[in-house]
Amino acid sequence: MELPVVLPPANEQTSIIRFVSESSLKLDALTAEAERAIELLQERRTALISAAVTGKFDVRDFFESEKT
Repeated sequence: MELPVVLPPANEQTSIIRFVSESSLKLDALTAEAERAIELLQERRTALISAAVTGKFDVRDFFESEKT
């Protein structure tokens, strides 16, 4: 149970911690931005479906043009 453990010097450990922390912050920001975009797209999808169902705009021509 006495295995040697190799550790980088303290200044390198600090650099690694800083890099990982900064990367984590960037990834958190990107995740939050993606989640906001997903929410907005879901809202727009709901509004589009609602408008189509209530007849606020005619989507029949759109689907007919896809068949040809």
